[in-house]
Amino acid sequence: MSKTKKAEATHYEMLFILPNKFTEDEAKTVMGQVEKTLAANAATVTHNEYWGKKKLAYEIKHNAYGYYGLFEFDLEGKNLAKIDNDLRLSTDVLRHQIVVKKAKSEKEISREKEIRAKIDSKKAEAEKVKVDGDKKASTAAKSKEKEKDSKKVDLKDLDEKLEGILNADDLI
Repeated sequence: MSKTKKAEATHYEMLFILPNKFTEDEAKTVMGQVEKTLAANAATVTHNEYWGKKKLAYEIKHNAYGYYGLFEFDLEGKNLAKIDNDLRLSTDVLRHQIVVKKAKSEKEISREKEIRAKIDSKKAEAEKVKVDGDKKASTAAKSKEKEKDSKKVDLKDLDEKLEGILNADDLI
């Protein structure tokens, strides 16, 4: 082993896309197979997410949609090439990308959750204000509409006034 590289496990993140040929349940099964591939190569999965079916930005192997999955895992660098090769050769995985990611401490995770909660509460307040504003705006629009209805002039009155204006001698 090299003297400059450390031998301890590095934290990685892998995002992958499964083809649209699977159903939702089959995609979750294939995701389990990908997790088994990681485990077979001595990776310790720390977090996984199933994002579901999404539209791809462009077609990949005649697939416009794909099922997205995300894994975070710890692994020694020597086994990374084997995992990469296994996923590249797999017919069940359209694309995958593995990147080194900084592992978050429990304190950082809790802080992010607090921030997300604050953002969500502010969004909820803004939505409530918007709904209240929409109600006030619709009430104002209804009152303006009533004013217009009350100011409506009868068509006969309008014709009489127009005749009077056109017959007036002082216009010319």
